[in-house]
Amino acid sequence: MKKWLAVAGLILVTVIWGGGFVASDMALGSMQPFQIMTVRFFLAAVLMGIISAGSLKGVEWEEARAGILMGIALYAAFSLQIIGLQYTTPSKNAFLTALNVVIVPFIAFVILKKRIGPKGILGAVMSVFGVALLSLNGDLSLGLGDGLTLLCAVGFAFQIFFTSEFVKRYRATVLNFVQMATAFVLSAASLLISGQTTFAVTAQGWLSVLYLGVVSTTICYLLQTACQKYVDETKAAIILSMESVFGTLFSIVILHEVITPRMVAGCAIILAAVIISNLSETEEGSHEIQGSNL
Repeated sequence: MKKWLAVAGLILVTVIWGGGFVASDMALGSMQPFQIMTVRFFLAAVLMGIISAGSLKGVEWEEARAGILMGIALYAAFSLQIIGLQYTTPSKNAFLTALNVVIVPFIAFVILKKRIGPKGILGAVMSVFGVALLSLNGDLSLGLGDGLTLLCAVGFAFQIFFTSEFVKRYRATVLNFVQMATAFVLSAASLLISGQTTFAVTAQGWLSVLYLGVVSTTICYLLQTACQKYVDETKAAIILSMESVFGTLFSIVILHEVITPRMVAGCAIILAAVIISNLSETEEGSHEIQGSNL
């Protein structure tokens, strides 16, 4: 029963994150990218600090450093994502971001020398083809927004990789707080450096960034952590990849975005690539378990 509740919880996370793409697009109507990020991560850092107050005593440097690395990756990913969103559509932004799940195994290969299975390689090839269909223009050039979003996927891939490695050694509550605090500090610094200090925000903008900070960041990260106690990380990644689907659906329903057959084909191929690359890890994991029982 707990496992099915956890699966339902992860699906809820993908629905909320899917709505986050639309909320970000709406917030950009009256806010600059680093204004959105500063407010978003300020809210998340404060709320995470309150929630994890009892765990913050006796934090050692190694534990704090792990959270800082996660926060740097998170900041890089979100900044590239929201800046890219200024130059592309929410649906493209959502599906290109989903490529982070395909990239994670390659990061693990480079850093930890973990082997990539044939299906992982197939998933990578399919994802490249899907990105080409989804993002390349008639002259085979890549739009600025799509290029930035691809880099954002790399940032999220590092954040997922760091989280997977550090949560085995350090407290999740401390990691979450330090991660959000780091992302806030970097966002605030970027806000000052870029000169985006004048706020002229509409009611819709404040509601959108409130959704991003409280619901899409604080609640979702806490819910994801709780649910992954009962669902292994590979299956969780497959479920969370559905974020891109909900991002597209919300873009169509709320923003009335027009979807072309080529975009549908590209999105379908990217989603298939994400699932195939993760299924390859599931099968390899099961083989290792079977071998250890012999």
